[in-house]
Amino acid sequence: MSLGAVQAGIDVRVAIEIDPHAAKSYAQNHPKTEVLVADIRSIRKLPITRNGEPTIIFGGPPCQGFSTSNQRTRNGKNPDNWLFREYIRIVKLWKPDWIVFENVKGIAETEHGMFLNFVLEKLEAAGYRVCWWILNARDFGVPQSRQRLFVVGSLDGLAVEKPKSRVATLVTVKEAISDLPSLENGASLTWLAYNGSPCSAYAKRMRGRLKKSPNHLVSTNAPHILRRYKYVPQGGNWEDIPARLMRNYTDRSRCHTGIYYRLREDQPSLVIGNYRKNMLIHPTQDRGLSVREAARLQSFPDWYEFKGSLGFQQQQVGNAVPPLSAKKVFKTILSYS
Repeated sequence: MSLGAVQAGIDVRVAIEIDPHAAKSYAQNHPKTEVLVADIRSIRKLPITRNGEPTIIFGGPPCQGFSTSNQRTRNGKNPDNWLFREYIRIVKLWKPDWIVFENVKGIAETEHGMFLNFVLEKLEAAGYRVCWWILNARDFGVPQSRQRLFVVGSLDGLAVEKPKSRVATLVTVKEAISDLPSLENGASLTWLAYNGSPCSAYAKRMRGRLKKSPNHLVSTNAPHILRRYKYVPQGGNWEDIPARLMRNYTDRSRCHTGIYYRLREDQPSLVIGNYRKNMLIHPTQDRGLSVREAARLQSFPDWYEFKGSLGFQQQQVGNAVPPLSAKKVFKTILSYS
């Protein structure tokens, strides 16, 4: 979200991040922002002073508990599902002119909407006029179909209209990643040259003036996993794999459609979440996605470098709000200021 805010023209002064690996990546790419590597529950004061300019607090509280793929802790008994109250506490502490709250759309459905209603009621009680929408990242130039809920609040009582898509055609997976280098299963490489010229206007935008890009890391899959990949066509999934190769699954019929899904070149990607666990397959190569490819599908420019081991990099990319989606939300807010 911070990258989208910066791209929209917002000066991001302070960030709070509990995960040290994500914080390291953040500090690398946002050198002018003070990063507090801390649990938000321990924050009692923000290390900034008001200078008379409008301020905004934005955040994405933990969302795994609201995900439709997580039925086990998708309820009010999961303590992490209540951490959004800390976001509200920080809002009350600072009283910014604007707030942006992001989460999975499942927060509007979990416990019959109890969590979303709680958020809206508390923000309204704090003096904000709030609006909320479910936006699909593909409508804002992101090569990925990713629906997320955004709540926007104005202390001045302004009602913000839902951002409108201005994308004439959707960006496809091929347009997003086909100029990136070919890789082997288990690749662990950093800065590599591109595979020729930019393959699209989107790729050109992501590359900028770079001649090389970082984070070409791919999970090492066992031989039996690679054998499964060969049976999956573009747009196919675990159902295309012969049953004899899936015997380690107690009941493979319980796999969701995103398991062993091979991306289609001619469409936006499906959701880039825990793509390593889901065994998401490259559209033309029998391997998983690299960190850079996943970052491209999230609309991170190639100069944005992720830090930490492979698993932590994958988690950072999968958890992120697509910068181009965030940029659109912040641009909409600035049009009211």
